[in-house]
Amino acid sequence: MNIYVLMKRTFDTEEKIIIEDGRISEDGVAFIINPYDEYAIEEAMRLRDEQGGEVTVVTVGDEEAEKELRTALAMGADRAYLINNEEIEVYDQVSTVTLLDAFFKDKKADIILGGNVSNDNSTGQIGPRLAEKLGIAHVSTIVSLKVDGERVTVERDVEGDQEIIEASLPILVTAQQGLNDPRYPSLPGIMKAKKKPLEVLDLDDLDIDEEEAEGLTETIDVFLPKARQAGRRIEGEPEEQVTELVRLLRTEAKII
Repeated sequence: MNIYVLMKRTFDTEEKIIIEDGRISEDGVAFIINPYDEYAIEEAMRLRDEQGGEVTVVTVGDEEAEKELRTALAMGADRAYLINNEEIEVYDQVSTVTLLDAFFKDKKADIILGGNVSNDNSTGQIGPRLAEKLGIAHVSTIVSLKVDGERVTVERDVEGDQEIIEASLPILVTAQQGLNDPRYPSLPGIMKAKKKPLEVLDLDDLDIDEEEAEGLTETIDVFLPKARQAGRRIEGEPEEQVTELVRLLRTEAKII
């Protein structure tokens, strides 16, 4: 079985966001594998161990993303590809899908897994857009995956409830928290990862030019949310508190 995982390099969830010159500063920032993509990587390896085959991890980014790909290989993936996007001036989700579509054109993928969203942009667009481009089925926010021959049964989270869906291979699914517990890279895994194949592809390798992969999104401004003011405690008896609350809502908050 040919199993592919879409991976993204994102800010560590503990990092503080700093805006400089209208851009998010990356100076001194620690990066990690997008947490939702870790569920996809783990599920891919469990599927490989059950069904046989190979797990290939693919990411789009700059050369620094090799570190996260090596981490995925240390977790147990078999091979990795980095699609370098540094030549593209305006980059967005459309660009990512354009590059991934070009990558998969000569690949036979039985199943493609990815995270439901990334912890930075959180658009959730890559999976559905790519499945549409490839002409295959897509199921998002999955919390269970079972493959029996060509049949696939998935359970997906639908805002507190579950939905069971049956489909056929090939298929693209995106992982939700609860699908599994991702493993940590072991020391033997880290040593083996150094020898596993990691190939870097540029636009020429994909037979695509910069104009074809240009993004369609224009960023007007980047800013942090305004700092929240401290709350205020209203003293007195209940009747007095209600009267004072109404006064504040009318005169200060100006919402009534």
